[in-house]
Amino acid sequence: MTGADTFIAGLLGVLEGLTEFIPVSSTGHLLLAGHFLGFESTGRTFEVVIQLGAILALLAVYAARLVDLFARAPRDPGARRFIAGVIVAFLPAVVVGVLAHGFIKRVLFETPMLIAVMLVLGGVVLLVVDRMTLTPRYARAEDMPLRTAFGIGLCQCLAMVPGVSRSGATIVGGLLLGADKRTAAEFSFFLSMPTMAGAVAFDLWKSRDLLDFSSLWLIAVGFVAAFVAAVLVVRWLLDFVSRRGYALFGWWRIVVGLAAIIALAL
Repeated sequence: MTGADTFIAGLLGVLEGLTEFIPVSSTGHLLLAGHFLGFESTGRTFEVVIQLGAILALLAVYAARLVDLFARAPRDPGARRFIAGVIVAFLPAVVVGVLAHGFIKRVLFETPMLIAVMLVLGGVVLLVVDRMTLTPRYARAEDMPLRTAFGIGLCQCLAMVPGVSRSGATIVGGLLLGADKRTAAEFSFFLSMPTMAGAVAFDLWKSRDLLDFSSLWLIAVGFVAAFVAAVLVVRWLLDFVSRRGYALFGWWRIVVGLAAIIALAL
């Protein structure tokens, strides 16, 4: 283990934290960056564990909101509907993730060109949706009915393909199903908590025979970097998309995807 390894671990951790909750595909960025930097941990242990840093960041930022939400649930129908909506939206990903886990990890995760192409296509979709004249029906995440939450959950399943983006799929789904820009992002945040926690736990369990924790220092560096970067993004994102929308992230995806396609072709 060298200083260069530590630097790469920190860089990948920052990349995970910066991209996990914005619609640009953190997995796609991590896999492409690891490919070009020649970094790949056994069983993808590093790439999986540092996602916990991003989850922890989200829990830290929303701790007070979560406590308030569950405290109000016994007497507030809106709070109960929101909690039920997150659970309902989470279920489709559970089914698809369990059934397709092997194919996703062995085939899709090992195809850099597919990731790059999906970054570009997702960017185009994001730009188109951002420019559509949509009439929002829900200005608060707690107002969305269960059928809308379930529709967003179905959209989340598209993110099983690396490069699509979990947050991108759920945000676009939310916008098309009637949420305003801030509400779509906020619901995506809350949905990411069980989804990411479940995905990481299931991934670690399925890959338990391949796990390699020998480079604990690198994992710790990546974890902390992901946590700090994710806290900054979560605190900034909602206000940004309320004012500016999602066009920046669409162009970001297209530029990164095209650069990756050219680099892979060369």
